[in-house]
Amino acid sequence: MKDLNEIRNNIDEIDSQLVELFNRRMELAGEVAAYKSQNNLPVTNAGREREILARVAEQSNEGCELYAKLLFSTLFDVSKSHQSRLLNKTGKVSDSIKTALENTPKLFPAKAVVACQGVEGAYSQLACDKLFQLPSIMYFNRFDGVFTAVEKGLCQYGILPIENSSYGSVGEVYDLMKKHHFYIVRSIRLRVNHTLLAKPGTKLSEIREIFSHEQAIGQCSEFLKKHPLVKVTVVENTAVAAKRAAADESGHSAAISSRNCADLYGLTVLSDEVQNSDNNYTRFICISKEHEIYPGASRISLMLTCPHEPGSLYRLLAKFASAGLNVSKLESRPIPGKDFEFMFYFDLETSVYSEDALRVLADLENSLEYCNYLGSYTEV
Repeated sequence: MKDLNEIRNNIDEIDSQLVELFNRRMELAGEVAAYKSQNNLPVTNAGREREILARVAEQSNEGCELYAKLLFSTLFDVSKSHQSRLLNKTGKVSDSIKTALENTPKLFPAKAVVACQGVEGAYSQLACDKLFQLPSIMYFNRFDGVFTAVEKGLCQYGILPIENSSYGSVGEVYDLMKKHHFYIVRSIRLRVNHTLLAKPGTKLSEIREIFSHEQAIGQCSEFLKKHPLVKVTVVENTAVAAKRAAADESGHSAAISSRNCADLYGLTVLSDEVQNSDNNYTRFICISKEHEIYPGASRISLMLTCPHEPGSLYRLLAKFASAGLNVSKLESRPIPGKDFEFMFYFDLETSVYSEDALRVLADLENSLEYCNYLGSYTEV
């Protein structure tokens, strides 16, 4: 049996040969790019890729066929990305980004008309007050109303929650993203401190029903388990919950809401130890109808679909990795009417001034069936 160092030396020799062959292959890919440019041919040739994969599988040792397919599929993606860069292939997204960079003011606005879901005291309103110094807020009953108001130009911006640190993503908002046209222009992480509110003089033992939003209910599940006889009712948001508790003449209702809502609706705090974790944050996005990119933007968000086949998501992630783009969030949502097929939401940590980032966006736009760029922005 060979010594381990000897085996490793053999591997090193093969790796050196692979690098030489890889360099040669990329040079030939450049020649292919030049030919395709002269003859107005597309970068992707799916038929040839299938032929090569079939040939590679036949030439591979038994048990290595799938590994070889994965290796060459990745090689195809790298080669196509290289060709796109040489061809300087851009798209509508790249052009839109450049226009937005030129036309967006240097400072984020202090005053604006902003849409929020719920009523006065909602966490969306608290997030809005942190983003804008002098907002004029329009309230809507549902998240869809916020998207529609922005899309129709009834307001300049909209504030929407998309995820919580302890209870996960707000699925309804992600599903609505597919139905509306908008751009994310900023995001904010807001610390959430849920409290149990009731009318003055009410005791915890007298509570028969608790109102709150489903996210807040999930974030306070351990407290609610200790009171199994209390009815839990889901309402539009935590501020609406406080309003419902204040309007209940029986005095047997409470709300899981913010301490801010106690003053707004004449309630008192029964308990401020109701949430599962003290380290509880909700992330909100600020959306606009217009494409705006403010200085310092360091995050890009996308929604896209991958081919419904093995390895497609892996190859997509490889594109991001090859360009040095860090994926900070990946969310999947089922596509209505398509069994077990999903829409993917990505947050990428990168600057829009990065040529590698723009190249990847152009590559995705030109190669995927659906790729929706949602904006470039800063999180505060």
